[in-house]
Amino acid sequence: MNKTMQLIPPRFTPSLDDAFRPAALANRAFREAVAAAGGGEPLILALERNDGGVGRLETRIFPAGHPRAGENLFYAERLLKFMLWQYGGWKVYISGQKAVADYIRSLYSPNGERAFDYHFMGDEIYLQPFTVVHCLAEEVPPERSTEKPIGRHLDGYRIGFDLGASDLKVSAVVNGEAIFSQEIVWQPRQQIDPQYHYQHIMDAIRLAASKMPRVDAIGGSAAGIYINNRVMIASLFRGVPKERYEEVRNLFLRIRDEWRVPLEVVNDGDVTALAGAMSLGDGAVLGIAMGSSEAAGYVNREGNLTGWLNELAFAPIDYQPAAPRDEWSGDRGVGAMYFSQQCVFRLAPKAGIQIPDGLTDAERLKFVQEKLESGHEGARDIWRTIGIYLGYGLAHYADFYDLKHVLILGRVTSGIGGELILENAKQVLWDEFPEVAARFQVQLPDEKSRRVGQSIAAASLPMISC
Repeated sequence: MNKTMQLIPPRFTPSLDDAFRPAALANRAFREAVAAAGGGEPLILALERNDGGVGRLETRIFPAGHPRAGENLFYAERLLKFMLWQYGGWKVYISGQKAVADYIRSLYSPNGERAFDYHFMGDEIYLQPFTVVHCLAEEVPPERSTEKPIGRHLDGYRIGFDLGASDLKVSAVVNGEAIFSQEIVWQPRQQIDPQYHYQHIMDAIRLAASKMPRVDAIGGSAAGIYINNRVMIASLFRGVPKERYEEVRNLFLRIRDEWRVPLEVVNDGDVTALAGAMSLGDGAVLGIAMGSSEAAGYVNREGNLTGWLNELAFAPIDYQPAAPRDEWSGDRGVGAMYFSQQCVFRLAPKAGIQIPDGLTDAERLKFVQEKLESGHEGARDIWRTIGIYLGYGLAHYADFYDLKHVLILGRVTSGIGGELILENAKQVLWDEFPEVAARFQVQLPDEKSRRVGQSIAAASLPMISC
């Protein structure tokens, strides 16, 4: 049985990656073929999280016994993989053909091809055994939102912080205006003692607090997954041994209790999207930051954060069998390999650019960006290729997100690179997916967006109790 899908060559072929086969085109062709074959059979996928939230997707697949029924397996698994890293969840409900449920259960198992996802979602994030259930349609739980009207609170004396891999940014914010900001160098990833992280964050908060008469609330952002202010997974704490991780898990609860003020910490991608939503005065905003990896965040149409993971670095956008493999998850064709400096480094040799040895990643990116700014045609091809990836990637994201605005940012988009990415992404969207392109705007942050920065958005997260 053929378990791969029919892959469609893109109309806009990236000059540095002619094997690219966009998920958006393959899925569209699959749906059209199912419709032409009589409408197919229903398939429902749902994911349940610890907070009671449920993400759900309904689609149709080829009937059992159809010559192309084997494609159902690949199609369903790639949809589920995207949903896992969009919504998050520890329990998967599948209503439809049992063969699909059996296939997914075999892949998402302790020794299966998706063992990384199995352990990550179950053991690391939701602290529940990862489970796949085959059931009747009426047994699939309905979609359930756990969105929270978090953020946009600008009253009072607030502290906002953003925890990066090389610096810790902190601001004192008074009634929505940052009156003090400081970047503090630190090295969190190498530290094995959680006290190091606690002390640096507390010292930064004390520094910002010294600039105001009082502290009413504290808000923070950091890469990683945070549930109810608890650290589930974060690269900042990768050096901490497992036997001491509970100290990390409750780090921000400890800080909240010591300051005795409301405190909220969320993923930095969500804070980026919130900053964009605040500057635009609108909702349904997806923020995509292209840095060392792909960071993403989403604010829904009502202007609320959703509680979803939005870890699109692990969500597939390229279905070619030989797509670049992510070294952490082991999966191929996922966002981290297309919307980050990893992509720049991957494409540089194909563009005729040899990056010198012995440089840090930041220096390597700067080296290629200097080539771009000087007019190197191969460097221009790198950023044009990323733009084409983004156009097809956004068409795929639009199948999962309600979008009105997409903001692209991050150090890969600095200089003329951002304009090249934007120009090529828009061309792909309007030529290949005009009905999708008409639904949302893609843009780089303007000056107003930059003024409503990460620190102000982070500081706005908690509500001050009356």
